[in-house]
Amino acid sequence: MRRKGQGPTMKRYILTGAPGAGKTAVLRFLERAGIAVVEEAATDVIALAQALGTPEPWTSASFVDEIVALQRERQLLAIGDVVVFDRSPICTWALAEFLGYPPSAILQAELARIEREATYQRRVFFLENLGFIEPTAARRISFEESLRFEALHAEVHRRLGYELLCIAAADVRTRADRIMRTVFA
Repeated sequence: MRRKGQGPTMKRYILTGAPGAGKTAVLRFLERAGIAVVEEAATDVIALAQALGTPEPWTSASFVDEIVALQRERQLLAIGDVVVFDRSPICTWALAEFLGYPPSAILQAELARIEREATYQRRVFFLENLGFIEPTAARRISFEESLRFEALHAEVHRRLGYELLCIAAADVRTRADRIMRTVFA
């Protein structure tokens, strides 16, 4: 069932890349330019768990499913003719593989749903790494690990039939302009 703002002309794009690739800054720029955006779920799942006393929630078997649930909730609530999502369940699949978790039934069902409903555009905005990474409470990954995750992330998207529009490291405006030119072409 589609709600107002979710008609057949609605375009939903995935913005992704390695941890620390600048997705949040680009997302903020797109939002300021009037494009509807949806926040990344994993960071919020981590922040809540840490606030509740779990310092490394990614070690929990339920971690991936919690991300999927929040992604689905946000995706179903998103409205607008164009919406850019900071990551998607495809990214969560890559994260599960990276962490060594088998894909759960919940993750598999969500991937089947987004495929069946053609939820996202097949072209994905893939921000390439910036050449460094800044650690945060949620981002405890080395630059070398982020490069491995970046490669796996790209491979998972391609394996699932998505085309990557790779956006090289550059200033935020340049990267966001490239996305806007594609979205409004």
